[in-house]
Amino acid sequence: MQQGWALPWLGAVLMGLLVSGSDFQHHRYEDMVRALFAVQSECPYITRIYSIGRSVEGRHLYVLEFSDHPGIHETLEPEFKYVGNMHGNEVLGRELLIKFSQFLCEEYRAGNQRLMRLIHDTRIHILPSMNPDGYEVAARQGPEFNGYLVGRGNAREIDLNRNFPDLNALMYYYEKTSGRNHHLPLPDNWEQQVEPETLAIIKWMQNYNFVLSANLHGGAVVANYPFDKSRDPRIRGRTTYAATADDKIFRQLARTYSYAHSWMHKGWNCGDFFDEGITNGASWYSLSKGMQDFNYLYTNCFEITLELSCDKFPPASALPREWLGNREALVSYLEQVHHGIKGMVYDDNNNHIGNAEIAVAGIHHDVTTGVDGDYFRLLLPGTYTVTASAPGYVSSTSTVTVGPAEAIQLHFYLKTAPKQNLKGKHHNSKKNFSSPKAPLKLGPR
Repeated sequence: MQQGWALPWLGAVLMGLLVSGSDFQHHRYEDMVRALFAVQSECPYITRIYSIGRSVEGRHLYVLEFSDHPGIHETLEPEFKYVGNMHGNEVLGRELLIKFSQFLCEEYRAGNQRLMRLIHDTRIHILPSMNPDGYEVAARQGPEFNGYLVGRGNAREIDLNRNFPDLNALMYYYEKTSGRNHHLPLPDNWEQQVEPETLAIIKWMQNYNFVLSANLHGGAVVANYPFDKSRDPRIRGRTTYAATADDKIFRQLARTYSYAHSWMHKGWNCGDFFDEGITNGASWYSLSKGMQDFNYLYTNCFEITLELSCDKFPPASALPREWLGNREALVSYLEQVHHGIKGMVYDDNNNHIGNAEIAVAGIHHDVTTGVDGDYFRLLLPGTYTVTASAPGYVSSTSTVTVGPAEAIQLHFYLKTAPKQNLKGKHHNSKKNFSSPKAPLKLGPR
């Protein structure tokens, strides 16, 4: 009988020794930069550091990339991102992402097959701090005296999770008028209407075809998914559920993190109860101009918001426990980027077609191919009818069955649409081709 419990106990002791011997501390900006460059130095062949811009006070927004070919998008290899410290005084995500970066490097060097495969098959982007200026304000207060709002905003005291262009209002209008359901147009002069940190994130989204993302916050313990904004602008409360067209997928993504987390899925945290440790954003409370809704409405990326600690600025002594509580969840969620379908869209000369639309029957939200002609569509297991279309080509439709394992590859070959005859009519192309509508010019989280 002793053997039955001795091995798990021994494993726990060894893990405790490993964690206690690790470098768990709060990182000021210079410390964070040194930590990221140390990882890059330790694993130079699978990492790259780049800046997506600067904060109001001029601090670089550094991203650490993991890939077997850093700096290169490989076709059919999905792009994934983690973003931390959007609110400067919500610091656990920042520390977890620094630790996660160190963990990926260490485990890769140690030959961990699971993580080696993830790094070989995924391009992983980690932004530990979106709001380094706000963090410095909060850090000067310290964990013991940090106020609930001190350092939350950037250097201009702007809440960055209320600073993105409001595409929800446009989407809700389009729902009533059968308008566009994806990649909604930005308003005129939008660059002058957002903060430098927000501008950097949006430009980042424009430059990388992200498929899946999570935004790490604090102040609660729950996995929050879109939409954050209620469809009824008059509602100010917790009673309205704002579902996306991909509501079932988002619920599953949130559950993936919650159940892989040591205690999030239990529901009772920080005095609140969330069934399964997940919530729809607007069902919790309505939030306008948030980042996760913007991801879904402007890009191909599906993002959820992870509330990871009751204490926004936990003491350094709490970091080892928080790391063990989140480590498996961070890996499991990242693995979700490899589900659904993916493929290439070619023309009849085998040239790839960028910006082709991929539509799934019954789910009113399309995704598009990247500049290299590849697409990624997150889907739950099931059988789907999928259509690829692009201006100037005859659309193509296929049926595919998605399983619970890795994404199924589904490629499309589009024929050039017949040109107009002298009377200005298409030759039988109207039924088969539909071009996208032209864009119009128009708490803790």
